[in-house]
Amino acid sequence: MRAKVILNPYADRWRAQKKWVKAKKALLNTDFSFDVDISRFPGHTIELAYHAALNDYSPIIAAGGDGTIGEIVNGIMKAKGEHHPHTVGIIPLGTANDLAWNLKLPYDLDKTAKIIAGGKSIALDVGKANGRYFVNNSALGLEPFVSDIQHNMKYFRGVPRYLVAAIMGIARNPVWEASIKWETGSYDGPLTLLSVGNAPRTGGFFYMAPHADPHDGKLSAVIAYRRSALSILSLLPKTMSPKGTFLQEKGIQGVDTNHINIELKNPSPAHCDGDLFSSLVSSLAYSIVPKAVNILYPQDFSVDN
Repeated sequence: MRAKVILNPYADRWRAQKKWVKAKKALLNTDFSFDVDISRFPGHTIELAYHAALNDYSPIIAAGGDGTIGEIVNGIMKAKGEHHPHTVGIIPLGTANDLAWNLKLPYDLDKTAKIIAGGKSIALDVGKANGRYFVNNSALGLEPFVSDIQHNMKYFRGVPRYLVAAIMGIARNPVWEASIKWETGSYDGPLTLLSVGNAPRTGGFFYMAPHADPHDGKLSAVIAYRRSALSILSLLPKTMSPKGTFLQEKGIQGVDTNHINIELKNPSPAHCDGDLFSSLVSSLAYSIVPKAVNILYPQDFSVDN
């Protein structure tokens, strides 16, 4: 079978298009055979991945950021369903490249090309939110509230955009009234954020689901409420630690679960892999699809590493 590369030139604020020149050369140097499609508008990546999967291209390679990978997985799922794992490669051309970092994949494009050409893969779980799939992280409340701020910023580039947007969002101190249920518990009350991780790091800095494991068949959710902007801001440095010490703070709880359902009295923005939902949500149902895709990995990689 022939491989398909789907390039999102907008990733990393249009820098991906320039980075792709080097990535393409690195792939060609491995004698790897592939076709290329270029995403032209929002949602186009899903459409391109859908048709690539229907036409039996394998692997399908995401050349972009976390949102690009998530959209490609959505297109594949739409074409193949949840029970026919397809092989996906990652060329990290985004801003934060959180999934690549979480999976210990290199950012070096020559090394990336060798991994893709090597053809070895391992299974990866995929999260699901109201029928929309995500590979790294999804959330409602403060996190997508911050994402919306970040998307509209004009004066910062790269990972610092996420940090500045986080501070701006925290200062506004939004609160939602929520009813949350999972297999072994529930929560009713005010909510600052609910972050659901398939992997630990998001936004380039933040370990919002520090104990998440993308191979364990579980989602790792964090439910948080802090009354004041200052108390939220005091937690921000702790969310940057992989140790997850912020989970020990008052008003914070971590949940490992297969399903989690949320009802909100006041609607919230939501996102999957950094891509905002087109409208606010009043209810959200999360689940996990174990071993739903195969991700290309180094030859010497094992889950036990």
